[in-house]
Amino acid sequence: MAELVLIANAGDGTVSALTLHRDNPRLELLTTSSVGQGCSTFAVDTERDLVYAAFKGDPAGIATMRLDRATGALTEISRREVPASMTYLSLDASGTVLLGASYGGGWGATWPIGDDGRLGDPVSQIEYPNLHCVVARDGRAYFVSLGADLIAQFDLAGDGTLTPLEPATVAQTEGCGPRHLVFDGADGYLITEYSGEVIRHSVGADGTLTRAEVVNIVDPSAGLKHSRFGADPRAEHLIWGADVHPAGRWLLASERSASTLATVSRDGGRLGEVVAFASTREQPRGFAVTADGAYVIAVGERATDAELHEVGADGTLTSLGTTPIGQGANWVRIVR
Repeated sequence: MAELVLIANAGDGTVSALTLHRDNPRLELLTTSSVGQGCSTFAVDTERDLVYAAFKGDPAGIATMRLDRATGALTEISRREVPASMTYLSLDASGTVLLGASYGGGWGATWPIGDDGRLGDPVSQIEYPNLHCVVARDGRAYFVSLGADLIAQFDLAGDGTLTPLEPATVAQTEGCGPRHLVFDGADGYLITEYSGEVIRHSVGADGTLTRAEVVNIVDPSAGLKHSRFGADPRAEHLIWGADVHPAGRWLLASERSASTLATVSRDGGRLGEVVAFASTREQPRGFAVTADGAYVIAVGERATDAELHEVGADGTLTSLGTTPIGQGANWVRIVR
């Protein structure tokens, strides 16, 4: 049994395709496709084998590409310019609407997707400072604003129209730096960049989020301090939370200054304690977990290889080796 893994290398402007082998677990590089300067976030339509990848430059844009599952190669279909580079891209469940968040531009948008995979003109645009994430779930859209310490929540129509829910936003602790949001069942988990916390949110029947428990995911032995907007976390030895993903009965979260992955226990969705810390590639901005929660693929912005970890029954992570990829890797997705 093998699975296809896509990794964006921002430093090279490329996407690497790898195979995750389950027998004698390992990663194998298949091919690398050129996308464009600063290629980072991307979304995958697994039904139509389409990949939507953001790139920087003047102008910045989003490329639509056809994925060849056999070789991992990406073939460009079209490009669309955007006013500022995208930090996060995701698709609605139908694959007919692309959602994007721009950190530098301070705006989020939705684009309809045609039968040929090409993006149409934007349907809705919202503005919040330093948007870092957008996720669609059950006909709703959630935009995470690091600059305003909040999650903005919307109804998402089939044509991409956004209508604010009531309440329109869910406040987070001032200065925590909310960053990435992921849903699993009836719960949403938010990781913060400056305070290094994971915050569970319960999802109501109307789609609104309610804050629940908070767990710190920073290795105490690292001696890191609370960060702030505009600070240099490497120079000042500050907390630098990045990404979060469920892994079966566990929740995993990355912190870049200490280059760690934290394993948090879960009971019925509710967060428990951190049970383990594992070292991984330097400055791990992104990682991915297999659907069964058995394996983790992590990359580092200051590394040129991807690391495969196995998740133990007790939540500990064991490294199974590394595989060369590209420069500045920061986004990982497993194609299911």
